[in-house]
Amino acid sequence: MYAVVATGGKQYKVTEGLTLRVEKLEGEAGASVDLDKVLMIADGSDVKIGTPYLDGSKVTATIKSQGRAKKVEIMKFRRRKHSQKRTGHRQYYTEIEIASIAG
Repeated sequence: MYAVVATGGKQYKVTEGLTLRVEKLEGEAGASVDLDKVLMIADGSDVKIGTPYLDGSKVTATIKSQGRAKKVEIMKFRRRKHSQKRTGHRQYYTEIEIASIAG
């Protein structure tokens, strides 16, 4: 059994017991989070597809940790103009473990 959920502007294919990193969600480590934007649930040959979301379906996950990803360096360089700009960005993430799929 698997489901496709939308969170943080992205879509993820999840199964029970899967650990993944998503965009930052509010909550402490050990807290439970419900992902209610379920796009699809498949159980063998039984497939349910939402328009755009399935009503009454949810995926329950447990927050394992909060963190920040590796730094992404942005470098702008204009040749022969004596101009360069260097910045960086570290994105926040939440590591979650999928506990159950209900739908």
